Amino acid sequence: MKEGIGGIKVEIKKITPQELAEQLRNKKPFVLDVRAEEKFQDYHVENAYNIPKSVILENQEDVISTLPKDTEIIVTCTTGNSAAKCAQILADKNYQVTLLEGGITAWKDYNQKKGGEKHE
Repeated sequence: MKEGIGGIKVEIKKITPQELAEQLRNKKPFVLDVRAEEKFQDYHVENAYNIPKSVILENQEDVISTLPKDTEIIVTCTTGNSAAKCAQILADKNYQVTLLEGGITAWKDYNQKKGGEKHE
């Protein structure tokens, strides 16, 4: 949860792999993958942007200022833990943030079951 205006706790939205797949078919969401570059290169969501968590934590203001404020940012990592931390940082700066439930692990499992989407 994030602390919103006036100290009210606000829960960060979550999206399932199936819901993300629908968004990828119908529009072009901004997907931010916070895993290390090597892991990102192995497998990632199509058209995702890679900014490792370590870079976000070390250069918060510089990195965050490059992200779009006017669109939802779907944050992912391997299982969701690092993404949750980065999503919290973005939410605290009033970005529209959503977490991919289960991270890339869940995304890959979903796509293998569907028999599609191989990403380089």
